[in-house]
Amino acid sequence: MTLAFYDTLTKEKRAFAPLDRDRVRMYVCGPTVYDFAHIGNARPVIVFDVLFRLLRHLYGAEHVTYVRNITDVDDKINDRAARDYPDLPLNQGIRKVTELTERQFHEDVDALGCLRPTIEPRATEHIAEMRAIIEKLIAGGHAYVAEDHVLFSVATMPAYGQLARRSLDEMLAGARVDVAPYKREPMDFVLWKPSKPGEPSWPSPGGITVAGRPGWHVECSAMAWKHLGERFDIHGGGIDLVFPHHENEIAQSCCAFHQQRMAETWMHNGFLQVEGEKMSKSLGNFITIRQLLADWPGEVLRLNMLKTHYRSPIDWTLKGLEESAKVLDEWYALSGAAGNRSEEPARPDQSVLDALCDDLNTPRAIAELHQLRSKAVHGDGAQFLQALTGSLRFLGFLKVSDAEWNAAKQKSAGVDAQAVEALIARRREARAQKNFAESDRIRDELAAMGVVLKDGKDAEGRPVTTWEIAR
Repeated sequence: MTLAFYDTLTKEKRAFAPLDRDRVRMYVCGPTVYDFAHIGNARPVIVFDVLFRLLRHLYGAEHVTYVRNITDVDDKINDRAARDYPDLPLNQGIRKVTELTERQFHEDVDALGCLRPTIEPRATEHIAEMRAIIEKLIAGGHAYVAEDHVLFSVATMPAYGQLARRSLDEMLAGARVDVAPYKREPMDFVLWKPSKPGEPSWPSPGGITVAGRPGWHVECSAMAWKHLGERFDIHGGGIDLVFPHHENEIAQSCCAFHQQRMAETWMHNGFLQVEGEKMSKSLGNFITIRQLLADWPGEVLRLNMLKTHYRSPIDWTLKGLEESAKVLDEWYALSGAAGNRSEEPARPDQSVLDALCDDLNTPRAIAELHQLRSKAVHGDGAQFLQALTGSLRFLGFLKVSDAEWNAAKQKSAGVDAQAVEALIARRREARAQKNFAESDRIRDELAAMGVVLKDGKDAEGRPVTTWEIAR
């Protein structure tokens, strides 16, 4: 079994070998906490959660460090704080915004079945590291001070553009570049800038006398350095971050620490669209994780995301969600019937591991799960059922009880549980009176509501009826 990932930097799939097997290190760009995370934000969270689980399995949980940052200093945060808390000083409003939205983010991704990262650093807690990197860049001639700003001089790094595989002219043509008279070259980017009155501010580097705040790109370089070192194994994020964010991270870190590489492997997940269109508020198809969780169990969202290979574009559709829910119903019914929802250690089947080791091939892993289910039903049930349930738990499923799963399905189907129970009670009375025509009519009424009845007997031989949502 060879572990291999596609590296965005070299544009090839390469065998993965950590720099230190006892300390496998991964950094993934996390949320900017100013509002509810949308479904596109969920993709890297889920993708790299699966990778985190795989690395922990292969190298040992105690030997893997996963860092996913929280960006808590940003213009969007400032704008939200000024809008929502106009009567508070801006810094107090910012604290309220970031505390609320960070909590909302954690609630949402927890519902998606994602493990918490090993370390979740906040940008504002790493200002000292940002200043240290900026001072190193100034001292090395890679950054300069101009009108109370510190800017990175792109011309001092000949390899700039290696991740995006574009020339400076191509990058300049395709980028939204801030035009400023104090820049030496148009592509130079901000490492530090002066704060406006009331905004968060800290003592500035480079001998600047006015207080300021960091640029976005240097935040991730600083947090990765602090927790993973000058060079580490994997850096992940969405494909939209390749340029300029990750390109600028490489420039800062490599020039500050005199390294040829920042991360040994760069992994990026593809774009997400909704019902065939780019997600945007103007089109009315902008969907948050919280909105989807109001209608679907988190594990349905998780499976729906993993059906597409992480590097491919994904089309998020209602039909896809319905299909994912149906698949999980089948798997969960089989696992639940065998009492396989315990918290015993997850033991994934080798076929599933092989798929994941091949550039995190989750579609192939899901196909293997279908094979295991089929064999559990038609072949040696106990052996393959154990393999199926172990693999499901390993991938972050089977985290809810049968009752929780059914309750979530009821909610997503818009079924009134009390109304269903009332109809079942009336049907029970009709059956007791041998009024089978009325009993059948009520069954048909429930079926039209999407409710499937199961008649049976309890331990004392008395008739009982249970129900579930049809998918």
